[in-house]
Amino acid sequence: MIINTGMRTDIPAFYSEWFMNRIRAGYVLVRNPYRPDWITRYELNPDVVDCIAFCTKNPEPMLKHLKELKPYHQYWFVTITPYGRDIEPNVPAKEKVMQDFIKLSEKVGVNCVGWRYDPVFIDRTYTIERHIADFENMCRTLSGHTKVCVISFIDLYEKVKRNFPQVHTVSPQKRIAVGRAFAEIGKRYGITIKACAEGNDLAPFGVDCGGCMTQETFEAAVGSNLIVPKKKSQRDECACVLGTDIGAYDTCGHLCRYCYANYNHENVRGNIRLHDPESPFLVGDLKDGEVIHQASQESWIDMQLTLF
Repeated sequence: MIINTGMRTDIPAFYSEWFMNRIRAGYVLVRNPYRPDWITRYELNPDVVDCIAFCTKNPEPMLKHLKELKPYHQYWFVTITPYGRDIEPNVPAKEKVMQDFIKLSEKVGVNCVGWRYDPVFIDRTYTIERHIADFENMCRTLSGHTKVCVISFIDLYEKVKRNFPQVHTVSPQKRIAVGRAFAEIGKRYGITIKACAEGNDLAPFGVDCGGCMTQETFEAAVGSNLIVPKKKSQRDECACVLGTDIGAYDTCGHLCRYCYANYNHENVRGNIRLHDPESPFLVGDLKDGEVIHQASQESWIDMQLTLF
């Protein structure tokens, strides 16, 4: 199975100490975000965890732990965008993140790290021309250290509309202009552009529209074929193998304007106060009378076939 750490928060950036404590303890407890009284225990054991998927805007706090994580296969998505602190208030400088990306790639391998440039939105500051110029500069820096860059255009979830009311959807014409330019630039630097849940409109221009966290992505990271159980995706247009997320909503301290995972800043501040690095939960602890449900876990690795 795959353990996912990054759909609800940024664990490497803000909770690396907690995460490593859970690795050492060998398990983690997770509350269902839609039914908080339902608690699931997941074993963090390389025998059943085929890969840990990380999604982060700042991998630096985890770099010192990579040696300890070697028993686990890993796949990392690192988000690097051109946005400044007006949009991403607490994300480190892009130049620093790119250098940490390179260090990460050198340690875990180019098949185990991908770059995300998303969400893309367009306004008077972040114009199409600026996106294209900044994207090429980033490609120039990251070339040779990743084989893939995932793009997507902003989705106006209710949380996004509340926290970022000025933003607008990107028109189909502008999506094609960005996607076409990015595909051409990526080709020059040996980086395949993948679209995340954007349909097939960009496929004619050389964009891979088959998904980002796909079975093939994880098979390349693990070095083996995987027998993945059939499971409906969170979104109909998404072909990704999302795995099991051990994070929690309203806990990401980046406070990006476009974030779909934070309801508001006050909730985030409150949950951060409840965080205990020694707790089996990311936020809070077990309450009297609560029941823990053991997850059913098994390896997906096909022992009869390997890629390498």
